[in-house]
Amino acid sequence: MSTTVGPALEPAIVKLDPASRRIKWVTAFTLMTLPAIGFAAALYLLWTGQVTAVDWTLFGVMYAVHMAGITIGFHRYLAHKSFKTSRFFEGALMIAGSMGGQGPIMFWVTTHRRHHRFSDHEGDPHSPNLHGPGVLGKLRGLWHAHMPWMLSDETSRWTVFAPDVLRDRRLMFYHRTYLYWLALGLLIPTVVGLVVGGSLMAGFTAFVFGGLARIFVANQAAWCVGSISHMWGGRPFDNGDRSANNWPVAVFTFGEGLQNNHHAFPGSYKHAVRAWEPDLSGWVLTTLGKVRVVWDLRQPDKATIAARRRRSHARTPQA
Repeated sequence: MSTTVGPALEPAIVKLDPASRRIKWVTAFTLMTLPAIGFAAALYLLWTGQVTAVDWTLFGVMYAVHMAGITIGFHRYLAHKSFKTSRFFEGALMIAGSMGGQGPIMFWVTTHRRHHRFSDHEGDPHSPNLHGPGVLGKLRGLWHAHMPWMLSDETSRWTVFAPDVLRDRRLMFYHRTYLYWLALGLLIPTVVGLVVGGSLMAGFTAFVFGGLARIFVANQAAWCVGSISHMWGGRPFDNGDRSANNWPVAVFTFGEGLQNNHHAFPGSYKHAVRAWEPDLSGWVLTTLGKVRVVWDLRQPDKATIAARRRRSHARTPQA
């Protein structure tokens, strides 16, 4: 690594040296394009009638594991420390999140914490609102926030954004072995398809649906959180940014699309502040709390939420 990025952001963000930038670019580009190829293959298999009930089941199960690993494990547990759990369940969450192909633990946590620190201001790694005025500026920002931000030559300092994770040898083990868990997420559906279907073709279609296409669809949904949910939706809380509650995104991402709520109360294990808001991960955590799989679940009380809402309504609405 070399020079810092602007004195105002020092020492939080640094420019990568050429060799590190190439590694990051190739890795990110590969993990964006290979699942897209798999998704195209899935469409072809659908068109030619070669998809089975096993393939659909594997897609659904692996999607749920993938999304739970990211939303409950990487996000609410690791990035925000919104609950505690056992070493065993922690490991299951870290493995499930790694199967999602969104990058290893330290990349994910440092990027997300940096996003909260600079949300929709200079330094935010994936804001859609910093790319000029007008329709073209919004389109450029939306595209940048969805995928190309991952090809940036910047990186977030581990010692600034995640010193707690860096000190944890157990968590760093999952960081270092990220590629093994990613491969496991592709191997599991393939093996199930081979065993249940009894043929190489059955293994291949299971690999496509439960592996590559699942990663593509789940990550497209997840990346909508940083793009669409920072541009369109409801804003009951004034957070000083453009975070918004977008219900369609929330449904597909198990509650992550409730970005305005989340930015108002980032340490809460729930993203929903009203019972009817779609937050599947929050509901799952509530259930797991009742059976003591997780504990010390953090959330604001009703009085705190109401007070924050009143203060927001008293301010001038954002343009």
